[in-house]
Amino acid sequence: MSEREQPETTRPAVTPPRSVPDTPASAPGAPPAGLRRELPAEVPPAAPRTASGRTGASEAPRTPHPPQVSRKPQASEAPAADGPAEPGLTGRRRLVNGLWPPRVTRAQLIVALLLFGLGFGLAVQVASTSDTDSALRGARQEDLVRILDELDDRTERLEDEKQGLEKQREELENSSDQAEEARRQTIEKERQLGVLAGTVAAQGPGIEMTIEDTKGTVESDMLLDAIQELRAAGAEAIQVNGVRVVAGTYLSDADGGVSVDGNKIKSPYRFKVIGKPQDLEPALNIPGGVVQTLEKEQATVTVERTDKIVVDALRAPKRPDYARSSSR
Repeated sequence: MSEREQPETTRPAVTPPRSVPDTPASAPGAPPAGLRRELPAEVPPAAPRTASGRTGASEAPRTPHPPQVSRKPQASEAPAADGPAEPGLTGRRRLVNGLWPPRVTRAQLIVALLLFGLGFGLAVQVASTSDTDSALRGARQEDLVRILDELDDRTERLEDEKQGLEKQREELENSSDQAEEARRQTIEKERQLGVLAGTVAAQGPGIEMTIEDTKGTVESDMLLDAIQELRAAGAEAIQVNGVRVVAGTYLSDADGGVSVDGNKIKSPYRFKVIGKPQDLEPALNIPGGVVQTLEKEQATVTVERTDKIVVDALRAPKRPDYARSSSR
């Protein structure tokens, strides 16, 4: 039978051997080159080669390790507190990160409250001082000079009163008849106290003040301020619409007018005041004083000086119920 006529025989397929990594020749238990080998799940990295392309004969096989997976840090993760700062952050950026977002502690909150209270107190004090001095700050030079003159006159009156008391003491000490001198001074003192108490009539220089209240806006406290200002300026006797003003006088609002010690009076309110006119009139016309306050309430105020004022309204003498003289 010829070669072409021979039946074809099926030859088994031969799987080519899988390439395996080079292993050292001296490694024990190495499988034959032509056999198939099952590789593990993780293949160890190839051993470094020498210049000739083979591994060193004396190098031992390495134990396979799981590959190291490097993870890239996220941008939102902050560096460790004790670790070095990231090289990409500048000093300004680190300062901003430290201050924002703010972290308020209890101590910081207490300090903030204390500082707020201190600032509020200083602001209130400055505001009250400004309100008190605003009238004098806006006053004219003539008004300031008049106020200073009034203060000087008050000081002079107090000095005169002091000298008068000292003179009385000297007269009592040097008089041959001390009993008669004491009686004379007692009578003089009684007259003076009678004028102040309103039990005797008085006359002398002073002023007359008239308040026209057509709008009905003048109240009792405004008239009381006028009386107090006159007393501070040295008024010795005051009469308002036929009512004598004394130390115990009280004022209250009434229908269509003002009540003085229970006596109802109406506009116009006429004041008769005995004292030094040079002191009484400026005291009423100071900036922010009685006249300006009444004019703001749409009242008309007129003040006139005169050499003779007669205060003839009297008060009945009243004996105190409990107070008695302690002199023997």
